[in-house]
Amino acid sequence: MAVERQLTPTNKLVLALLTVVALVFVGTSGLMMLENMSVLDALYMTIITLSTVGFREVAPLHTSGRIFILGLIVVGVVGITYGAAALGRVIIEGELREIMGRRKMDKKIKKLSGHYVIAGFGRVGRQVAEEYVRHKVPFVVIEQDNTAINYLDTTGYYYVNGEATEDDTLIAAGLGQAKVLVSTLPSEADNVYLTLTARHMNPNLHIIARADHPEGEKKLMRAGANTVVSPHVLGGVRMAMASLRPNVVDFMQMTSLGNDGLGIEEFSVPESCTFGGKTLVESGIKAEYGVTVIGIKKPDQPIKINPGPESVIVPGDILILIGASDNLERLAARMS
Repeated sequence: MAVERQLTPTNKLVLALLTVVALVFVGTSGLMMLENMSVLDALYMTIITLSTVGFREVAPLHTSGRIFILGLIVVGVVGITYGAAALGRVIIEGELREIMGRRKMDKKIKKLSGHYVIAGFGRVGRQVAEEYVRHKVPFVVIEQDNTAINYLDTTGYYYVNGEATEDDTLIAAGLGQAKVLVSTLPSEADNVYLTLTARHMNPNLHIIARADHPEGEKKLMRAGANTVVSPHVLGGVRMAMASLRPNVVDFMQMTSLGNDGLGIEEFSVPESCTFGGKTLVESGIKAEYGVTVIGIKKPDQPIKINPGPESVIVPGDILILIGASDNLERLAARMS
């Protein structure tokens, strides 16, 4: 009984199937020896006995054969009943686990606020998700392809199974409370429609959309996208730079992917930050943290690249910094 409790439903099903196979083998062998039957006749008798279908005997049985058949029936009924119960339990528990898991995920998604939504889990969307995981950003994926859904189940990512352009799907993904939408749908028309719908549902949403053609980029901007990215253009530029300035590309990859502990980040300066009202020199960002400010973005102004040491930090500014990843984390903790 102790071993029984330790078996999983799947293991119990396997055990039951092995028991049935063993009964078929024992029954066939026993009838061949006791009744001198051929392999086919003995197998036939064993199968109809275990299945209790009630077909006639292939030949009259002797007393020893009848006793053997009685024992085979008793053991077979128990084994088959056990197997059927194990099979039913596997099916029911699997369905219940799926239903309960889905409900649990839906409840967690409803509690999210300020999260990121990825529409489409193709090659681009999957890469976006991996970056979000690396930066510990909460996100929800919208996808309806079965292969992609199976992969999402294995990763544990929050997801909604549905069409990204449908209002109900967007509501289920918490778009109204989301901070960012990344639209990576393969169809440019769907990206435009999704951008229009998302902008209407959440006017404060930051929308990043994928475009494959210059015309699509213009349409997406008119639809309300904050940023439009063309993977084909970026890929071409990256390849050209790799051939012309390979060291620059290596450096960009190190900072963007966080390789060798080097990273580039942006931090918004809060009202309570002690850096507020100080120059870069006075803030000690470089001296104390070993982090370099390579840009400052003030509200409604373009980014100031390579600001001088006398540049003043004001709450609300966005600092673009580069440095060791652990130093950037220490600085982030200090600023918050």
